[in-house]
Amino acid sequence: MDRNGSIENVIIVGTGCAGLTAAIYAARANLSPLVLEGREPGGQLTTTTQVENFPGFPEGVDGPQLIMNMHRQAEKFGARFQYSEVDEFEPGTDYHRLKVDGEWLEAKSVIVASGASAKWLGLSNEKAMKGHGLTSCATCDGAFYRNVPVCVVGGGDTACEEAIFLTKFASQVYLIHRRDSFRASAILATRALNHPKITPIWNTAVTEYLPDDRGEMHGVKLKNLETKEESTLEVKCAFIAIGHTPNTAPFRSWLPTDKNGYLLKKDGSFTEIPGVFAAGDVVDPYYRQAVTAAGQGCMAAMDAERYLAHQDSPHHPQTA
Repeated sequence: MDRNGSIENVIIVGTGCAGLTAAIYAARANLSPLVLEGREPGGQLTTTTQVENFPGFPEGVDGPQLIMNMHRQAEKFGARFQYSEVDEFEPGTDYHRLKVDGEWLEAKSVIVASGASAKWLGLSNEKAMKGHGLTSCATCDGAFYRNVPVCVVGGGDTACEEAIFLTKFASQVYLIHRRDSFRASAILATRALNHPKITPIWNTAVTEYLPDDRGEMHGVKLKNLETKEESTLEVKCAFIAIGHTPNTAPFRSWLPTDKNGYLLKKDGSFTEIPGVFAAGDVVDPYYRQAVTAAGQGCMAAMDAERYLAHQDSPHHPQTA
């Protein structure tokens, strides 16, 4: 229940671009959405120092600033925010239940926009280096590294795709993989290996990020996993491409997912459960852009608004 003891019109799970856009649209529709911030408030944009490809910002915009602006915009129209993480989810006929910090909240509709978390290497100074030459998105940040050497860590389709994309900007792309062959599909692996700007480094792990005096990346320390030999590679950015984990754990018992745990949608943002909608990186393993997440958040809020209007119509049984 909410603080007034009534059932929420809509609860939005997540505050990345999808969740905040959904909050703006739902609030403007007078639905007074309750938005749950989760364990990563603001999503992956909060680790991006500069966003150059979000429409309307010709000079670029700071990632955390963009998120803060969207947050304020949603609050302006009446969205309410709560720093809570969803532990359990139970669908119902008239309303759905979300267990949050030991308390059950109830809502006529739910928008799942909990995003996906990039997998990282877990090195000691990783948090400090994010946004300072360490990133998980070549499409987002590749253009900042023109005519300088960079590296990509990984060996699957994503790593090869990122490396190929980065050749448009970087002077040299080192593709670092723990094994002696890529896990990527044959066509992508061949394309990466045949590119004159891409140099594979086999059987090797990154063991340390090396910042300069300003805290920006100037290299990585490597360890050959066969010979145990250590070396230093000078690069201006390391792109970690070892996958993402969709934040769908509380919903997987009820909502279908693909083999990697991403929620599956039906038409628009509708899921298999009436009144439950999904948007953003939690359903999107391919594009993973701020603008596509925002668009999906808009769709989810509009779908939820129309769903609620239909539920409350005199020709439909009233919800609780």
